[in-house]
Amino acid sequence: MQSIDESKVYAALSAVQSPLFDDDFSTLTSVESISSNDQSLNLNLTLGIKAHSHESFLKMAIEHQLSEMGIKDVSLQLNAEVLESPTLARQGQLKAVKNIIMVASGKGGVGKSTTAINLALALRQEGANVGILDADIYGPSMSTMLGIPPEAKPELVDDKYIQPINKYGLKSMSVAYMSKDKTPMIWRGPMATKALQQLLELTLWGELDYLIIDMPPGTGDIHISLAQKVNVSAAVVVTTPQEMALIDARKGLEMFKKVNIPVLGIVENMSTHTCTNCGFEEHIFGSGGAQQLADEYAVSLLASLPLNAKVREHVDAGEPTVSKDPSSAIGRAYIHLANKVSIELWKSNSNMAPTPMLNISE
Repeated sequence: MQSIDESKVYAALSAVQSPLFDDDFSTLTSVESISSNDQSLNLNLTLGIKAHSHESFLKMAIEHQLSEMGIKDVSLQLNAEVLESPTLARQGQLKAVKNIIMVASGKGGVGKSTTAINLALALRQEGANVGILDADIYGPSMSTMLGIPPEAKPELVDDKYIQPINKYGLKSMSVAYMSKDKTPMIWRGPMATKALQQLLELTLWGELDYLIIDMPPGTGDIHISLAQKVNVSAAVVVTTPQEMALIDARKGLEMFKKVNIPVLGIVENMSTHTCTNCGFEEHIFGSGGAQQLADEYAVSLLASLPLNAKVREHVDAGEPTVSKDPSSAIGRAYIHLANKVSIELWKSNSNMAPTPMLNISE
């Protein structure tokens, strides 16, 4: 029998329409193998991100496009493999970490940590192996958000390495795990930076697709030290629509530009508020600011997330929204954010050439 023209198969992949992708589906897909005869096709594909919630839809969309070509008998294998950041090789316990993503904000109070933990859990729910590091030495919140009790301490391995605490399938580490509940970290900048570096490099992360770093507010020592010493793949900037927050978010974007860390996009938190009694939607902190900022810096607006009391209640109770109520509107919004972050990082990794280590001076 005559085999099917492979160019038609690629054309069918390019025609797949999905709300997940801004570009055509074929840009995120590699064809591992094609075998066919006149009426049947065996197709093995690898998707460049983990997106469990979309796999069934994608399979149906691919089969529909192929059926339009007259190919009714399709055996389709859709795999998923996260692309590794092509930076200089990481060493030690970070060796098997494919991508390190900073979640940052120029100022506090914009919901950065809540966004970071729900982003990490959403990436995990979509099928990725994920870890999260609480880099806020002075105001750690990871133990509260994940519901880790004060008596739960990380296990020490070989008197040197630290086992991360696993909760909701997420590997986590925080300085709060090492201290008493009410003990403040009265450390100068170099001490805080050294402590963070030890947590990062001595934790037994294992194989991870993504390590999310929940950064402290601002653009200080910790940010610069990580940029110098760790091969960070990319950053996500969290802000609110309020002008005061946007001013500081702009400083964060400028910092990442200076230290040559790609910014995947901006998350606008507390974008709107819907009254639970009457359903009226109001832009309490203004509107359109994050989109203007994204346009100014030619990055994506990854998500506009509402001000929602349930999100606060969930993290206060140690059950973040993506784990507590993933099918809710806000839960789905976090999962969509995870998909967008995965796609933007895939694009960044695909276009990035290896870069030398940075030497930052005043």
